[in-house]
Amino acid sequence: MKKIILTIMAFAIIAIGGLFAINGKDNYDASKYSVTATNGINIESQLSLTLPDQFDRAYSLGSDTKKIIFVFAKATGHTVKSFLSKQDKEYLNSRNTLFVADVSPMPTVIRNTFALPDLRKSEYSVLLIYDKEIAKTLKNEEKSDKIAVAEIENKTIKSIQYLSTEDELIKALN
Repeated sequence: MKKIILTIMAFAIIAIGGLFAINGKDNYDASKYSVTATNGINIESQLSLTLPDQFDRAYSLGSDTKKIIFVFAKATGHTVKSFLSKQDKEYLNSRNTLFVADVSPMPTVIRNTFALPDLRKSEYSVLLIYDKEIAKTLKNEEKSDKIAVAEIENKTIKSIQYLSTEDELIKALN
């Protein structure tokens, strides 16, 4: 019995080691992406951002962007994802809206093994913050457990709403 348990443990250790070896490598190239905000996510802050989506395509903030949805916590990310999964695939584009999610706290192996494959099933782009320093530029620590919806005009934040529910998100986006 002891040999069987030791054999199972050895296989488990090898499998976990293999998982870390395969999915533990961070392919994020920080030199390609940046975010500047003159005053974080606050009214009158000037924004400039270039971030990758879940398919590693770079997106930049355009002058036509009207709203940006920011999430810095897993629960709020799930709330937004749940809402967007019920919309047509052009919902965000048709509203000139970007969805930005902070994945910087997530261990690389978890992000690569679970989060990114799940996000790649989405029909909409999710811009990802991999870098903790970029997240700090945008995150309001006191409200990081809320969905932040910033109304943008010419790359300047004109208003900001902090939301908790899908119903509040619906109202903010319509």
